Amino acid sequence: MTKKLPKIELHCHLDGSVRANTIIDIAKNENITLPSFDENEIKKLVQVPEDCTSLNEYLKRFDLPNMIMQTKEGLERVAFELLEDAASENVKYIEIRFAPQLHTQEGLNFKEIIQGVINGINKAEKIYDIRGNIILSCLRHMSVEDADLTVESGKEFLNKGVVAIDLAGPEEEGFAVKFKSVIDKARGYGYKVTIHAGEAASGQNVIDAIKLLGAQRIGHGVRIKDMKEAYDLVKSNNVVLEMCPTSNIQTKAVEDFKQYPLLDFYKDDIKVTLNTDNRTVSNIDLTDEINLISDNFGFSSEDYKKIYLNSIDATFADEETKAWLRAFI
Repeated sequence: MTKKLPKIELHCHLDGSVRANTIIDIAKNENITLPSFDENEIKKLVQVPEDCTSLNEYLKRFDLPNMIMQTKEGLERVAFELLEDAASENVKYIEIRFAPQLHTQEGLNFKEIIQGVINGINKAEKIYDIRGNIILSCLRHMSVEDADLTVESGKEFLNKGVVAIDLAGPEEEGFAVKFKSVIDKARGYGYKVTIHAGEAASGQNVIDAIKLLGAQRIGHGVRIKDMKEAYDLVKSNNVVLEMCPTSNIQTKAVEDFKQYPLLDFYKDDIKVTLNTDNRTVSNIDLTDEINLISDNFGFSSEDYKKIYLNSIDATFADEETKAWLRAFI
């Protein structure tokens, strides 16, 4: 039954959601050397180990997928297949995020990279009953100049496939100050803003993301459970949390489901959405995530409907797409 539910995914990384057989296929076509050409071995290399200890260890799983995402054709294929996989479990709308700076090794510029991903999304939209948009991620461990190049390169694609800007990657305390001028510029151009915060560091980063960067949504945000000021700010400003239960437990942002704050947030009318984060790396899809919260927190079909409607309001899609999404529930 869960598979048939209409679904919305707002937090999904392109390079964390690449099929293992696609990695092998593209590597063979482009003469890229892999540690193995066996699909099961590749899965072991790109899926997070059970004994993962941190977000930084989790992020190492992205190295292999990014090796094969260096051509326009490769990027188009990976984006198309992500929408194809999402459509197979009745995801109706997905916002895909990726960092253009990770895909320049074969000489592509940022605009070519963005166009490649848009082409894949457009191709899937013509075949499947799904719609998608792009969130451009700037990487916090890279320079402000890199972030600025991402913002400038994506500007011409705004509302033509690109809808928002993000800060992602390893989370240090106090990262927001460094990127304030770039995110301010992005907002001025018309980008919506979502920021990874309160995952591997404190709720103070969530406060900074909202107050300094104008974040409308927060990626993860689980650490607000330990900081009243951050919690109250999220609630009073109706900031939406893009929650990714399986990923958060794998990265040790939260120890286990017993301590996972989703139910507490939901009961207190904090706007929560359900997401996979990384379908391949976390070895999860949205159906599994919904089943997990249903099993662990006793969420009913009415609860799911509320989360689905919250997700529609939280999308960075246009009003026509939002109306289309409402018709499914």
